[in-house]
Amino acid sequence: MVKGKAEVGRIRFLSGDQVAALLNGREQEILDAVAEAYLAHQQGQSSLPHSSFLRFPDQPRDRIISLAAYLGGATPVAGLKWIASFPGNLDQGLPRASAVMVLNSATTGLPLAILEASLVSARRTAASAALAAQRLVAEPPASAGLIAAGPINFEVARFLSVVFPGLSDLAVFDLSRERAEAFVRRCRRELPRLSPRVVATAREAMTTGAVLCYATTAGEPHVRDLSACPPGTVILHVSLRDLAPEVILAANNVVDDVDHVARAQTSIHLTEQQAGSRQFIWCSLGEILAGAAPPRPHPGGLTIFSPFGLGILDLAVARLVLEKAERTGQGLDLPFLPTTGEP
Repeated sequence: MVKGKAEVGRIRFLSGDQVAALLNGREQEILDAVAEAYLAHQQGQSSLPHSSFLRFPDQPRDRIISLAAYLGGATPVAGLKWIASFPGNLDQGLPRASAVMVLNSATTGLPLAILEASLVSARRTAASAALAAQRLVAEPPASAGLIAAGPINFEVARFLSVVFPGLSDLAVFDLSRERAEAFVRRCRRELPRLSPRVVATAREAMTTGAVLCYATTAGEPHVRDLSACPPGTVILHVSLRDLAPEVILAANNVVDDVDHVARAQTSIHLTEQQAGSRQFIWCSLGEILAGAAPPRPHPGGLTIFSPFGLGILDLAVARLVLEKAERTGQGLDLPFLPTTGEP
């Protein structure tokens, strides 16, 4: 796997449909790959420079982010994800996020594969959130609330149903009721174990169960009160910019990586600026997975998981895709290196 193809001057191309086919039905393998990546990072077996944001002067909501990373372990790999977020695409019937990923050999540096990566990104995000929920809740929930009815929360629903087999009730809120209803229809088709329903207010989603996930496109905090959440609720703050500093300061806070999440005007970053320190952050998910920190320092309090989204997770899932592609012959294997010139 991840070793021979590019080293003889070839590169494998995988389309979005091929990536989907290789990932579908492999939720537990994805969860395992993401957990292993967190542990490798916790053990210092990674290299993770800060992501870079490309913004546009006249389009404040739009951005393209580059995430470079190296992930060690038994089959080390390096790579880069280049992911665009254009929320206005939704009004044109286009996906908000699109992405491409390059995987490189950690031995030669040569590229191994280029793949469409929006699904890789969505599923690593959802797997990360589900792993956090699994470790942070006191008891497996039967109900959960979802704020925003987009592709990320759909994947969160998928992975929550894997880590919590008893989960059934999903309360779905979106500013667009039409989008929420489409989300529910898709859930009923593709995730038949779940019983999703549209709710009229965000507050109703908050009160539903012990897990609440925010996956909006909010650019700045708009939630200043979580008192509707039952005691002990775990809030998966996937979109990173919904919660006001006063909400963050009143909760137990778990992150994926302190240095990464405390930047780019995330809610954690804004809270650090207001508080003057990072002492309000309890620990990282990697520390919990490694047994270095208890998951619930204050039982009964709200716990917020704020994952910046680490490039090593993209590498872990993309490496899994490439392994499956090489075993099954999926993808287009193309010449890459020049046949003449400097060796």
